[in-house]
Formats: sequence, C-alpha cells, structure tokens
Amino acid sequence: MDIISRELIMQRWNVIQHELIPELRGDVGTLTPKLEKVIHILEWVRVEEFTGPGWCGVGRHPHERAWLANAFVAKAILGLDATTDLIERLTMDRALRRICGFAKCKKLPSESTFSRAFDEFAEGKLGERVHEALIKEHLGDELIGHLSRDGTAIEARERPKRAEAETAVVTAQPDLLPAETKTVASTPETPAPTKKRGRPRHGEKRAPAKESPIQRQRQQTLVQMMAEIPTDCDRGTKCNAQGYKVSWNGYKLHLDTADCGVPVSALLSSASMHDSRAAIPLSLISAERVTSLYDAMDAAYCSSELHEHCRSLGHIPLIDHNPRGGEKEEFEPADAIRYNERTVAERSNARLKDEFGGKTVRVKGGTKVMGHLMFGILALSADQLMRLRQ
Repeated sequence: MDIISRELIMQRWNVIQHELIPELRGDVGTLTPKLEKVIHILEWVRVEEFTGPGWCGVGRHPHERAWLANAFVAKAILGLDATTDLIERLTMDRALRRICGFAKCKKLPSESTFSRAFDEFAEGKLGERVHEALIKEHLGDELIGHLSRDGTAIEARERPKRAEAETAVVTAQPDLLPAETKTVASTPETPAPTKKRGRPRHGEKRAPAKESPIQRQRQQTLVQMMAEIPTDCDRGTKCNAQGYKVSWNGYKLHLDTADCGVPVSALLSSASMHDSRAAIPLSLISAERVTSLYDAMDAAYCSSELHEHCRSLGHIPLIDHNPRGGEKEEFEPADAIRYNERTVAERSNARLKDEFGGKTVRVKGGTKVMGHLMFGILALSADQLMRLRQ
C-alpha cells in the first residue's frame, strides 16, 4: 500500500542531496556514504528542535544539548558500541564533528558530559517525543493497511533483579535472649487453606477467580497500564522463529510496525513479561498516531479479549490461532495472505539489532535502555521513510 506521497519524499531528498551535502563537502571535504546517511537521517528527525534551550545567562556555558543528541543518533547509525568509541570517532573525524554541530575551535565534551546528557535525554524521553512527532508528521494523515505487532529480546549487561523475598523470622539462641523474653513461646504459623476441588457446597462461598492481566487492562486507562508494566531486568524465555526455546538476560522490546517498515510505537518491558500484556497499550499508542485497518499478531497474542479490543478500535484482528492442545484453526485464504505482511515486524527487529545498535546495550536500567533503543528506532524510522522514494 502506497501510504505516503513519493513526490514529497523526493522533494526533501533532493534538497538534502543537492544543496546541503555539496555545502558540507566544500566545508569539510569528502563525505563517505555512511556520513551522507547520517546527514539525511539527522535532517529527517530534527532532534535539535526537542532538546530545549541552552545557556540562560547564569554560570558557565554548558555544552549544547542539540549537538550531543545529534551525536547519539549518529552513534546508532554508525554502529558504535560505547560512548568512548563515539568520542574517539568525533576526535578523528572532522566531518562527523561538523555534521553533529560541534564547533571546530572548541574542545569536545568529556565522557562524563556525554553520560550526563544521555541521562537527561533518557529521563526526559527525548527519543520517544521525537519519534512520536516524526510518525505524526509523515504517517499521521495516511491510511495504513496493517500494523504488525511483535516482541523481541534485548540482552543487557546487568544482573537480573531478584524477587522480593519474604521476611524471615530470625531465631536467637535462648542464652542470648533477655530474661523477660525467654518465657514467650513462638506461635507456629498456620498454613494457608488449600483450594477445594469440585463444585462448592450449598451455601459455601469461595473467592472469585483471579482476573487476567488483559481483562484488567481493558478497564484501565493507558497511564494505569503503563504503570503496571514491569521494567526491571530479569530472565526471559521464548520460542524463536524455528520453534526452539531461547533464554536471555535483559529486557523485551515491543514494536508496532507499519507496512512500509516504519516502527509506529515502541514499549519496553522486563524480559519475563508475556507479549500479550503489551498488546493493548501498544494498540492505544498507535491509534493516537496513525489510522490503520488490520492488526497482525502471532499465536502469543491469541486471546478472545484481544480480538474484542481490536474490534473496539475499529480494526480487524489477524491473530494466529493457538490450539493449546486442541485443533488449530487456520486462516481464511484472504486473511492468510494478509497475515504474511507480519514478516515486516521480523525485518524491523533484525535491522534494529544489526544496523542501529539493538545488540550493543551498554547502559543499565530500563529508562536508559529505552533511551538507547529509541535513538536506534529514530534512525530506523527515518531510513525506512527515505526508502519509500524508490
């Protein structure tokens, strides 16, 4: 589906290619194809418009946050692993330093300055705000055929958070206890009553069945849903495309991807959270940004509640049936062809990891990990928009 005007994309491409890049070549010399890609993506995302004001006239002049934000986007495009690699590349590459906006005559910021700026960007959700504006500007007025929803593993270099252990009662030796406490006998704890099997007797009242997370989400607002989503580092296990179980230590990134390969919305959770718990929040976020017709999801999202939720938004759910030990229900021929569009989600996950830093997470904490991934998602979104010119 042609969801965006090719003429507008070509117009923007020609302005950058034939006006901005020749001017930079005259200033810094030869530009490699990778640096030209950095220029195009930075001009598409315009991250400097969201970094806020700089120096206010009191104290020492801080380093311009817009330049540092451009540097972090370039880091994702160039595939640099660590901040030290970015600083070394900026020190050696005069063209990249000029592209990001750093002055020629001034010394580059230190590593601690880059780290403090990254903390500010992650806490202020800079990447999320820029990505939302990018999607609304270029896809907000278009009709999208399919939104493909999927979760992918994000490996992190941090210890998984342990579950909160129950407070244990410390028993002291009788010789070390005070005289007044020796006579106090410890009362044994009564075990919790086990749940009875079968139907309840006449007049017997039992506790109601536990409400599923998806049922609870359908009665909540988006803010309440996001507050309940866990974002701590832990262990996760899921089946890969070949059907084998894989485990990892870290997080899980959930993406809604349009037919053109542009990620529309993103959400980060703990690695152990089931994919279906991110379906309703993602669908609400995507519905605020774009207009779509079909929601394509794999068997992990098979649920009657999710079918009803998609229809309540005016979408047609295309969810692969999970037999759960029963007989599998196949798609209708037309729906099976449409469901094949979901492969765009796999390609987006692969490109994010292989080309835009999804595999090189060196920060700790859900907020910083999401900030790191959003710079890559920004670069991926702009790159996919530019590919629509072909």
